[in-house]
Amino acid sequence: MRGAVHHIDLTVQDPAASAGFYEAVLGYMGYRRIVTHDNGMDFDLNGPDGFCSIGIVKARRERPHDRYTPGLHHLAWNAASREDVDNLHILLIGMGATILDAPADYPKYGEGYYAVFFADPDGLKLEYVYKPRA
Repeated sequence: MRGAVHHIDLTVQDPAASAGFYEAVLGYMGYRRIVTHDNGMDFDLNGPDGFCSIGIVKARRERPHDRYTPGLHHLAWNAASREDVDNLHILLIGMGATILDAPADYPKYGEGYYAVFFADPDGLKLEYVYKPRA
């Protein structure tokens, strides 16, 4: 998987306040929290297709997230199926998470593209997408 993402760190205002959100969302996808430290926490996904780690790190200063300024616009994860997307959506609703766009087809992104868009407690845009292999 040359070129696949190995890890990413997401900066949040308060890692303790974001912990439950990321524990639920990343846990649903198969990630497990492997460490908690003074600045945040790390979640790892180990599978037959590779490895990925997501760190949740405390911001050094307070400012609202704006995905249209330099930095991360949004992060998207692959889903196993359309039902997988729908089930995460149900989990997000139950958590009271901010849903930006409910699950829908997005043909402009490719045939069969089906996704839910949501935000973390700091307003970081996240996506869970199913796109059938060609």
